[in-house]
Amino acid sequence: MKKSWSYKKAGVNIEAAEKAIQLSLGLIKKTQSRNVLSEVGGFSALFNIAIKKYKNPVLASSTDGVGTKLKVAQAVNKHNTVGIDLVAMVVNDLLTCGAKPLFFLDYIACGKVRPNLIKEILEGVVTGCKQAGCALIGGETAEMPDFYKKDEYDLAGFGVGVVEKEKIIDGKKIKEGDLVLGLGSSGLHSNGFSLVRKLLKNRKINYQKEAPFSEKSWAEVLLTPTKIYVRSLLYLFEKVKVKGVAHITGGGLALNIPRILPPAKKAVIRTSSWKVPEIFAWLQKAGNISSDEMFKTFNMGIGMVIVVSPSDCELAIKILRERGERVFLIGEIEVGSTGVVFQK
Repeated sequence: MKKSWSYKKAGVNIEAAEKAIQLSLGLIKKTQSRNVLSEVGGFSALFNIAIKKYKNPVLASSTDGVGTKLKVAQAVNKHNTVGIDLVAMVVNDLLTCGAKPLFFLDYIACGKVRPNLIKEILEGVVTGCKQAGCALIGGETAEMPDFYKKDEYDLAGFGVGVVEKEKIIDGKKIKEGDLVLGLGSSGLHSNGFSLVRKLLKNRKINYQKEAPFSEKSWAEVLLTPTKIYVRSLLYLFEKVKVKGVAHITGGGLALNIPRILPPAKKAVIRTSSWKVPEIFAWLQKAGNISSDEMFKTFNMGIGMVIVVSPSDCELAIKILRERGERVFLIGEIEVGSTGVVFQK
């Protein structure tokens, strides 16, 4: 007798995916407002951008993932923070052009759908969306047993924001003498983890072991969520003419700041103007990593960079500190080949 096959026998459980959605419906709806015009589970999602609020609205979009930070989460079976990272990587990018995040969609690919695990991941996504003030309006969960191992998953996110055309921040007006502010990061954020994991593996360090520079375990330190800067920066944009914003992700300060500089302008960054978190010093020593490599791999304690005129600097620092940000005056703009020069 011929064997009877089904999608489930091939490794794809549609019912489990549906259960995961049902478990998470209440969480998802907590992020939504009257602007969301569709129900979760449809083929597409609808969002009313309330166009009457804007004279000349421009939509901004961004997509990103969390990278191999997910390997740490999977190793210690802690999944409720990586969703925050996913949202943060997208909405912080939207901020760089001055856009207010409107909505977010997630994509979860896994070897086996486990409804409670999916719910745990989405708890983080919902937390991130609430911090960013945007709605989670849809997503996709894909079970791919021949592509991922049973306990593996990957995440991707997509977000859309809106900004008045006349208020777009594009760096074009940055000039000599402008000042560079750095906003403190919450730690590694979501970049450099392939190197971090390699260093810890070579030293045979268990993630549950206490980190030498902290009272927390390595897992707790590494899984600290990426900081979301949306509320602080949107408020700042209303009060101060910000000329440029850079999200310090892969490539660090060395490669991300030049992305917002006009031709023939360089940023001179004073590395002694803020205290670099101890985790970076530990990593540099453990891997015998050069300073150049550190500054183009990690954020080194600075999660966002803002460029303002000297006349706006004091007010910008005051506003950001009042909103709970750690702010440092880390450099200034000079004439020269576009790039970053590091000084002590």
